[in-house]
Parts: sequence; C-alpha cells; structure tokens
Amino acid sequence: MSPRLNIPLGSLVAATILAFLWLAAPAIAHFGMVIPSAPTVMETANSDLTVELKFWHPFENNGMNLVKPKSLQVFTADGPTDVLASIKEVKQDGFTTWSLPYKIARPGLYSFVMEPQPYWEPEEDCFIIHYTKAYVDAYGDDEGWNEPLGLKTEIVPLAKPGGQYAGNVFTGRVLLDGKAVNSGEVEIEWYPGPTLAGVAPYETMITQVVLTDENGLFHFSPTAPGWWGFAALNTADYKLPQDGAQKDVELGAVLWIYFHEFKPAVKK
Repeated sequence: MSPRLNIPLGSLVAATILAFLWLAAPAIAHFGMVIPSAPTVMETANSDLTVELKFWHPFENNGMNLVKPKSLQVFTADGPTDVLASIKEVKQDGFTTWSLPYKIARPGLYSFVMEPQPYWEPEEDCFIIHYTKAYVDAYGDDEGWNEPLGLKTEIVPLAKPGGQYAGNVFTGRVLLDGKAVNSGEVEIEWYPGPTLAGVAPYETMITQVVLTDENGLFHFSPTAPGWWGFAALNTADYKLPQDGAQKDVELGAVLWIYFHEFKPAVKK
C-alpha cells in the first residue's frame, strides 16, 4: 500500500485554487510596434520623423527586448526601400528597442514595415514573428492605402488609415500568403504613449479580441484617441528548431493606426 500523505485540507484547497487561477489567467499579448512620431506630415518643418521599433505590451507599456530586426522597409509608390542600416539602438526601461530617423522627401503614402527575428516564447512553447506596419501620409497624398504590400501576412485597411477619429468603425482584411483568413483572431490594444499606462477594470479587458469573417474582414471601434494596434494571429505552415525539437511559429499581421480626437465645432 502506498504511504498516505498528511497534507492539511486548507493547504490542498489553496494549492488547487492557485493552480486553477494560473491555468485560467489570460496570456499577456505581445505586439510588434512601429510607431512614427507623426501619422501625417503637412509641413516641411515637420518632415523629420522618428519611428519607434519595439516588441512590447502596449496597453501596460511594459517591454521586452527586441533584437535587431531581420528587415525594415519603407514602401512608397516607387516600391520598397531597405532602411535597416539607418536604425539606432535605444534603451527604454532597461529593454532594447530601436529608432529610425526618416525624412519625408515628397508627397505620398509611406508604409513602414518591420520583420523581426523569430522570438522564442517559452510560456507559449512557440516562436513569434510579427510582420508589423504603420502608415504616414504626406502633403495630402495617400493613394494606395487599401493595397496589400505582398507580405507573408498583413492587415489591409478598408478604411483610410490617415483619416480616422476615435469612435469610428475601422475595418481591416487579414491576409495570410495572399489569401483571406476565415475565423481568425485579431487582438487589439491601445498604446497610451511613451510614459503612460492604460487602466482597465479587469486584466481580461486589456486586450480586445474580434474574429474575422469568411472574407477575412473584421470591424472595431476604438474608444480613445491615439495609436491602436491590431494583431491578426495565425500558425505558420512550418516549424523552427528549439532545444532539439521542432516548434510552432505564431505569425502576426500587425497594423498600427492613429485615431484622432474629434473636436467640437468652433464659432466662425
């Protein structure tokens, strides 16, 4: 007969409750971040941008280290330009982030796209790769905002990214290998700013989640002005090695959109 363990009932109940809470606790969302210092440029004096590159928890403003990205490109009407050599390492709250100085030279739509190195996440037992993009429209020219860029996975906006107010209903289309993603999850978080953290009534409300329809479409209405990140998550059709085993890869199509405050009318 096996020896009987004399564990106090209270300790056993407490351990059971803690285990349940640990299993039930929501996973904290990771977001690739590409945040330009301005979403729109209308004057030459404001044409010098700084683009932040991070791997972050946006709402809480908590960081993770981002190793030097695999690629960083700026798409314009002339096609993509590799700007990876221009980025500079920046430490924020002790974590490694990156910064791109970029001058807007002429009118047009500028799409900043980062592909990171695969990030190993032990808690999720998988790698994470977030193809992350943000738009800047310059001098009133934003042609091509609803065109896919041909990324491995991406969110194509179906509402003009340079003309959004907080409270608007934003629509995006999720593509994976150029095809619409049906019933895919899209995680959404607000980024309150460099030195701020959002306040949520419950941890489960930090990350909003919507699903795509059969055409890959999703809809969401942000409640506050500022940058909002949309991360459409899917599992890659390949694996990567880790500790002698082949592990899944989470592919994220991440899009950052700035939503402006709708100000009241003024007397003419």
